[in-house]
Amino acid sequence: AGSAIRQLAGLGTVTLALPAPDAAAVAAIAEGAAMGAYAYTEHRSSKDGLKEPVRNVRILTDLAASKGLLQPALDRAALIGKAVNATRTLVNQPPSHLYPETFAEAAKDLAKGLPVKVTVWDEKRLEKDGFGGILGVGKGSTRQPRLVKVEYAPAKATAKVALVGKGITFDTGGISLKPHLGMGEMKSDMAGAAVVLNTVLALAEMGLPVKATAWLCIAENMPSGAAQRPADVLTIFGGKTVEVLNTDAEGRLVMADGIVAASEEHPDVIIDVATLTGAQLIALGNRTAGVMGSESVTGALKAAADRAGELVWPMPLPEELRPSLDSQVADIANIGERHGGMMTAAVFLKEFVGKGKNGEQIPWAHIDIAGPSFNNGSPYGYNHKQGTGCTVRTLVAYVEDVLAAK
Repeated sequence: AGSAIRQLAGLGTVTLALPAPDAAAVAAIAEGAAMGAYAYTEHRSSKDGLKEPVRNVRILTDLAASKGLLQPALDRAALIGKAVNATRTLVNQPPSHLYPETFAEAAKDLAKGLPVKVTVWDEKRLEKDGFGGILGVGKGSTRQPRLVKVEYAPAKATAKVALVGKGITFDTGGISLKPHLGMGEMKSDMAGAAVVLNTVLALAEMGLPVKATAWLCIAENMPSGAAQRPADVLTIFGGKTVEVLNTDAEGRLVMADGIVAASEEHPDVIIDVATLTGAQLIALGNRTAGVMGSESVTGALKAAADRAGELVWPMPLPEELRPSLDSQVADIANIGERHGGMMTAAVFLKEFVGKGKNGEQIPWAHIDIAGPSFNNGSPYGYNHKQGTGCTVRTLVAYVEDVLAAK
């Protein structure tokens, strides 16, 4: 359905006569159609020659008269499509227009009318509260960093979930400068923050009984006379120190701040989402995300992804990788063993996951979406070029599964 609606752009109304024997099938068709009907044209001076997305979709089904059965499924599909497409639009924004301050404003705008609270830390409050990772990464840019907390807390919540997202609005690598080829794609290095933002907003709009908090760790990683240097030492929120051996391993620095802040609220689970490593693409390719962490969470995320129709694959956290992160001058270094770099990055993040009220480490998972978050090839299925909005559907399905189990 998504592929058809994407390819039929330019038509006003399309009728889909696909097999739809039950509500789940109708919902799948509607969800695919919602994601297929997307275009990003915000910065075009003229839309001449561009085909508008399909505006109306009809689904043929013998269940058409059962509105009480179908309406909830159709409403959910519309909300999922809205969340995925909003994520895509944020990822597709050029870095000239989306930078830490405007990303924070975009979060406020998207949250308008929803029962959520948005709190923004500017550079002064970040310094006052000791968020050294976000500040360190953002030092090289004239565009100051931000931390954004988006909180949905219904009165009858039966679960408490924290989502932490990497929001590097542009990543040059800093002093450890990246090669110029493909650097333009680094506007997408904030995809994790866009995912967790729109996931929480979707949960709020669906009215699910879960306390869900998104932490958007936002900075622009630029080289300048003010930028952090290799061999600098940062103090992460909470006091742990990090030796920065590579300024292009910056995502884990901002995420460390966010994970510690999320831990202080003692959620049932912490899930972080980040375009974290090029090693993810080496291991799993362009379309499959890696998931690492507590087995209880990674297994549930894999099941939710399978149900949602997204590709994730669990990866281990080998104990032998931790010593490679040892530092001679700080508590930990930000890079370690090069081989298996996706897993080494996750081992680093695990160091910042706090303990719950029971004294045990909070159940946690890390999802590396470096490849699947941005499609630099040809469109396929319901995915267009550039931002894909991947992982939103997996996280919503995960929360639904958690609530169903309760």
